[in-house]
Amino acid sequence: MTVTIVGSQLGDEGKGGIVDVYGEEADVVVRYQGGDNAGHTVVHEGEEYKLSLVPSGAIRGKVNVLGNGCVVNPRTLFDELDALRERGLDPDVRVAERAHVILPYHRLLDGIEEEVKSEDDDEIGTTGRGIGPTYEDKAGRRGVRVGDLLDQSVLRERLEYAVPQKRALVEDVYGLAIDDLDDPEALDLEALYDEFAGYGERLAGEEMTVNAGDFLADRLAAGDNVMFEGAQGTVLDIDHGNYPFVTSSNPTAGGAAVGSGVAPGAVGDGEVVGIVKAYLSRVGSGPMPTELGGVPGDTPGYDGDPENPETEREELATYIREEGHEFGTVTGRPRRVGWLDVPMLRHAARVNGFTGLAVNHIDTLAGLDEVKVGHTYRLDGEALDTMPATTEKWADCEAEFRSFDGWDDCDWADVAAEGYDALPENAKTYLEYLEAELDAAVYAVGVGPGREETVVRENPF
Repeated sequence: MTVTIVGSQLGDEGKGGIVDVYGEEADVVVRYQGGDNAGHTVVHEGEEYKLSLVPSGAIRGKVNVLGNGCVVNPRTLFDELDALRERGLDPDVRVAERAHVILPYHRLLDGIEEEVKSEDDDEIGTTGRGIGPTYEDKAGRRGVRVGDLLDQSVLRERLEYAVPQKRALVEDVYGLAIDDLDDPEALDLEALYDEFAGYGERLAGEEMTVNAGDFLADRLAAGDNVMFEGAQGTVLDIDHGNYPFVTSSNPTAGGAAVGSGVAPGAVGDGEVVGIVKAYLSRVGSGPMPTELGGVPGDTPGYDGDPENPETEREELATYIREEGHEFGTVTGRPRRVGWLDVPMLRHAARVNGFTGLAVNHIDTLAGLDEVKVGHTYRLDGEALDTMPATTEKWADCEAEFRSFDGWDDCDWADVAAEGYDALPENAKTYLEYLEAELDAAVYAVGVGPGREETVVRENPF
């Protein structure tokens, strides 16, 4: 059986924690897209683990696969594996030979390109990890794949083709002197070859590489439970998100098949659980019709100071940001926050085919007298139930809100221990509204960061 975990919003919905909650029943956990831009935090037995590439199943001792849809930075991969081993874990991570490799020049170009875009206020808000440039090379058929690292002659051939192009891009297009860069070795063919040939030797020596499609098909045929772990969120999907303020891959459920090598039916016949944060957050620029307050440099047209709020909306944004610890796992940047955007969720439910929901951060909203949701949009006098197709039209949408009575703070550990019925009545009213709007049952409710702080109503396995 398969269970696919999908972010329903703009990322950081708490996917890693839900993967960890349901992970006991999984035999294999698969990342099917993205790279080390996917910060996720898992709390296990009082220990906090911050990961950006290794799948969350590593904390539970499961078999973990980085699928062909991922882009893999070997530096990050081995740093995370070594750190986990130093903490007494023994992670079993396999890497698809068809996955593409993030090289130092990808990170270099990511930073240069984002800086250029920032001059026109068009920055995407990338993590600077080289994700986009690596996917560009994949589509341009000039990428280096994990399998290439295992064959040194192929690796050299790939680098001899790509590196001169990258040097010309830096020098001739961006007008920069390579020797003046912070990391000139990012464009040094011999230095790159030596380092990445070494990674190939380690991958081979630890028998980490697999033909992912074959490997997963065999595990499914043997009756194993496979969990697909998406990174980012639906509205960051390059095809179904608010382009161009998107990631470079497909976090949606369809990406689980493409990015792992299993048949679409293997995903469609299983469960697809949409992860919902009880409010909305995002990093970087782009529309956000339900936004409260703003973040300088990210919120279009906003130049205030979120640390010194001057309006009720900004005070509320600051409160939610601090209570919800809304600062990027990878970057540490403050996130923009707003009320829950239900047209966004209707779009996500249609694209992914959610069979169930997990709603996190119900505890963060506790203590507010009133909780709102953006129920519909108003665009050119017309009511819209879901997101328009273009980002420009989405930016013109005004949210029309629906209000709910707030719920009191309580001992959330007791609530998690007692179960769904122990949730405050007003919180349950809020959750039942979401079930009705998205036509999917709430399987789990997050009331804190730890595994034991999740109210499990139904196990999709």
